[in-house]
Amino acid sequence: MTVDLHRILQAHQRTLLAGLDGAREIFENNEAKGDAVEFEWGELIDKFLPSRYRVTPAFVLDCEGERSDFIDIVIHDRHYCPLLFEQGGQKYIPAESVYAVLEVKQELDRGNVIYAAEKAASVRRLKRTSTRIVSLGTAENARPLFEIVSGVLVTKSSWSPAFDEPFKTALRDAATEHTTLDIGCAVRHGGFAVSWENGEPTVAVSEPESSLMFFLLRLFGALQALGTVPAIDLAEYGRSLEA
Repeated sequence: MTVDLHRILQAHQRTLLAGLDGAREIFENNEAKGDAVEFEWGELIDKFLPSRYRVTPAFVLDCEGERSDFIDIVIHDRHYCPLLFEQGGQKYIPAESVYAVLEVKQELDRGNVIYAAEKAASVRRLKRTSTRIVSLGTAENARPLFEIVSGVLVTKSSWSPAFDEPFKTALRDAATEHTTLDIGCAVRHGGFAVSWENGEPTVAVSEPESSLMFFLLRLFGALQALGTVPAIDLAEYGRSLEA
């Protein structure tokens, strides 16, 4: 006996989209609408991902006290890097804990592609520590640092076709050592995943009716490929307390 996996995923997408649509329709004020949509995206991703991941809007902080720009959605670890600082209602997540950073905007255009890439760069430039861990009684070497996944989430694209050469040109123009975009979703036009080789993007795109599930599955695949975050070196953070 077989099941129609495509139909199941499409039904799940319709349920998830209902929350995003409701957030856009309820609020007339643009700032309130933006906050509501960011919240819905965060809730949607948090419900989809396994419990080993956490989803939080926050700043990212390193052991030298440097911090990122404010990030709409930070996907971070809840096991090896449990520290989450909070001051004045603002959350600060240690850089070692971060798997991915996502920006939420209303529309996919050149400005927002570059904006999301620059937000990601503010996280990727931070210092990350890595120390040994003990697993099943055996000390394991500090694991190498990986590239943090970055992306952008929007309702629609301003381009037609949505992911043709103007989109790829924006990706190229935004790309530096730290500012490449990897993944995203324009709900009305498609999900996308970007692979890079010698500064050139190759873009895989879904059909519009599969945009959300394509994005979520590709996001989870990217997180799986990263494995586990590096174990935070608490001694480095504690140096700020030394006389």
